[in-house]
Amino acid sequence: MADISLLLWDVGGVVLTNGWDQQARDVAAERFGLDRAELERRHLTVDAAFETGRLDWAGYLSATVFYESRAFSPDTFRKFMLDQSRENPAALAAARALRASGRYTMAALNNESRELNDYRIRTFGLRKVFHVFFSSCYTGLRKPDPAAFRYALELAQRPPEETLFLDDRPENVAAAARLGVRTLEVRDPGRLREELAEVGVA
Repeated sequence: MADISLLLWDVGGVVLTNGWDQQARDVAAERFGLDRAELERRHLTVDAAFETGRLDWAGYLSATVFYESRAFSPDTFRKFMLDQSRENPAALAAARALRASGRYTMAALNNESRELNDYRIRTFGLRKVFHVFFSSCYTGLRKPDPAAFRYALELAQRPPEETLFLDDRPENVAAAARLGVRTLEVRDPGRLREELAEVGVA
């Protein structure tokens, strides 16, 4: 079996918490007195455009929250969205160590809106972890679309058999595996170092 040379990392749910997932939206609905079902319905209508860079933050907030007057400002809600991001310390430390080893090309392959993605890269020092970011807001492609994986492999100039993809969502892992990419489903970020060692990445 070929040695692994490219590590493709999901960000939310692996090295960081998810940025703006359903759990965060549910908390937002409770905190700001929003109709949770309506927020979710509106989110789903614009989510693809938001995560592929075709809708900016102002447009997203206008479509999902500020379609009517509110007692709070867009800046207040935006800050709440940003504050949901936390690092998963053990997983992020493992990623930093792998980058420092110089043995692998480290690439992020994540679904994220542009403003949130840029904030997370900057706030958590991810430029020092990853060589390149194949984020959906830059590429216009979202996992589990096979095109998202092919794009990353082509730009990195790596064959699937030399690539390990790490993600916490089974549907994304399955999509990568169908292309011949080696995969690791991350169930516990706190054990990531051990899980990587089991597949020969240390």
